[in-house]
Amino acid sequence: MRAILDVILLVLQLYVWIVIASAIFSWLVAFNVVNTRNQFVGMIGEALWRLTEPALRPIRRFVPNLGGLDISPIILLLLIFLIQRIIILYIYPSVF
Repeated sequence: MRAILDVILLVLQLYVWIVIASAIFSWLVAFNVVNTRNQFVGMIGEALWRLTEPALRPIRRFVPNLGGLDISPIILLLLIFLIQRIIILYIYPSVF
């Protein structure tokens, strides 16, 4: 059971980095630092969008529109950190 929890924690940590990369990539596109017409850059953007959009879409439905500021990645990261803490503090010790 501990191995399964370790894998879940590892996947959650990996997803945190994917969400951060997606947010940074969206900023780079918004400020015209990278060109999405480049095939490689477009492919990276599409992959990041496909990985993060299913988790961000439900959050965006409940968060009010703040103009150009999207705080849904921050809320998603806070939820992931909460899940990690619950696993580490409450579930992991009881598996021993």
